[in-house]
Amino acid sequence: MFNKILIANRGEIACRVIATCRALGIATVAVYSDADRNARHVRLADEAVAIGPAPAAESYLRAEVILDAARRTGAQAIHPGYGFLSENAAFADACAAAGIVFIGPPASAIRAMGDKSAAKALMQQAGVPLTPGYHGDNQDPQFLRGQADAIGYPVLIKASAGGGGKGMRRVDDSAAFIDALASCQREARSAFGNEHVLVEKYVLRPRHIEIQVFGDRHGNVVHLFERDCSVQRRHQKVLEEAPAPGMTAERRAAMGKAAVDAARAVGYVGAGTVEFIASPDGDFYFMEMNTRLQVEHPVTEFITGTDLVAWQLQVAAGQPLPKRQDELAIHGHALEARLYAEDADKGFLPSIGTLRHLRLPTPTANVRVDTGVEEGDTITPFYDPMIAKLIVWDINRDAALRRMQQALADCQVVGVTTNAGFLRRLVGTASFSQAKLDTALIEREQEALAAPAAGDESLWALAAIAAAVTTPTARVDARDAQSPWQAQDGWRIGETAARTLPLQQGEREHVVRVTVQPGGWQVRRDAEPAVTVQGSFNDGHLEVVVQEQRLRVGVQRDGVQVYLFTAQGQQRFTVHDPVGESEQASADAGSLLAPMPGKIVATLVEPGSKVTRGTPLVVLEAMKMEHTLAAPADGTVHGYRAKAGEQVGDGAVLVDFEAA
Repeated sequence: MFNKILIANRGEIACRVIATCRALGIATVAVYSDADRNARHVRLADEAVAIGPAPAAESYLRAEVILDAARRTGAQAIHPGYGFLSENAAFADACAAAGIVFIGPPASAIRAMGDKSAAKALMQQAGVPLTPGYHGDNQDPQFLRGQADAIGYPVLIKASAGGGGKGMRRVDDSAAFIDALASCQREARSAFGNEHVLVEKYVLRPRHIEIQVFGDRHGNVVHLFERDCSVQRRHQKVLEEAPAPGMTAERRAAMGKAAVDAARAVGYVGAGTVEFIASPDGDFYFMEMNTRLQVEHPVTEFITGTDLVAWQLQVAAGQPLPKRQDELAIHGHALEARLYAEDADKGFLPSIGTLRHLRLPTPTANVRVDTGVEEGDTITPFYDPMIAKLIVWDINRDAALRRMQQALADCQVVGVTTNAGFLRRLVGTASFSQAKLDTALIEREQEALAAPAAGDESLWALAAIAAAVTTPTARVDARDAQSPWQAQDGWRIGETAARTLPLQQGEREHVVRVTVQPGGWQVRRDAEPAVTVQGSFNDGHLEVVVQEQRLRVGVQRDGVQVYLFTAQGQQRFTVHDPVGESEQASADAGSLLAPMPGKIVATLVEPGSKVTRGTPLVVLEAMKMEHTLAAPADGTVHGYRAKAGEQVGDGAVLVDFEAA
């Protein structure tokens, strides 16, 4: 076994690998960019080496710098995690040439599976079922459209060197093919340096089922059963679970055999995942093989009682697989949800900022939290905006679902917008709770998912009280915490303190007046009768009795945002400042602003054009994905402030726009 390894990654996967290494007594070396100088994985590792500026191309993707760090620190092996260099055959070769073990498959296997078109041909030879499509080298747009026409719509355009949903588009008719192809190729070129695509039949109501495989250097290959990853948006996984609901023993055996055959066909060693599209009629087709550990590997670990990172280390050190196929069995059910800094109500735009308050579920035997951040850390525009993975296990799916609902309710995040509320609604939809799974589930449940998680009536009173007893800049000096001048209870000399607060949540707005009275507050919403709330505010919590119900609610203030943390989850209210909003509205009038830092890919309408609300105006590339920004209202596009290829900052004016 190794004495020291270098982890060529960041975030939660780097922290995950460090945890296993610490359990096995293996020293770890972290690498970090300028943006990650104080990151959690750097704090956890035994050693850390700086490797360059924030952009991944200048740091985490620089193979020679990472190899030099391994040599200088005496690391015997490199764990690539997932993403970055994990599926880079040239990097695996460079490790071998340097006498450093690459904790992953041979470079030949990465090459064989890294090009999706070549991999399909290889799988056909191995007898693995394939989706009908074109996987050849001719990349002429008109030729590819002809292939799509022959296959029959809908089709899926997919980057041959891709992954993570990048460079993928569903196309429903011939007229939309050329534009979709161009967008796929731009995204693929940016993310992978390779714009080659393939075109496949888009299976309607498909399920995305993948098989975890593992091989060693002694010729042994096993599978550790399946994961259902059907719940996706923009071809990126949102929820994963194991085992797949409704999976029969016969189908599991057939898919497991096909996955093992695929791995054997390329001489596979280490952890890998063979991904299949499964149709409602029971057929399944090879989609791709990911020659690395998957983000969702913890659900497999939960149901099989294994540590797949420990298996990776053992196999890379030349040891045989810890278990044979007949020693592996499924126990219970596991679910994973990916908690992201993103705004589900704005097309899942990434959200950047400092995590001013962060509380995640307490880990137990049934609940696991994999994270690469802590309170005070920053979600930057340079990398994936994941905050944490929440993984739960129980004896069956229904029990695991209840645990996931509670885990999501326990998440408290202030400083960035998250998808926690969206995930709670998603887990609670009829389609998911009843296991009616396919890759269109999110689109099918749009109405239920788009509805904001509006608070009940009593929460308006609590939000108003919370806004009244906190200020955006309130800070208690710990050295004088008992001083009456530090109290935020609204007490005044010679008068009763009262505040009138315009509050908003979702589409609802109310004016709420809060008056301090002995032992609590009197709250009046609009012209409704006043409600008496007994209780106190201490240590960031309201402990109150409202309408004969006793509640303990966490409170956080972030500027004009007031957050309540209840047993039902996180609620956010906005306290309106008419003066500040008027100034902001004047500053923003007649413009379209960048929602995050990024690069302009394309401007879509000519200056002088009249457009309707929702018309796409600008394509912005950020966090390796393309985001289309639309007209905020009917009006006229007078001009653009930035051209294709230019970098823009968060909040930059992109379009001079006049509303009708």
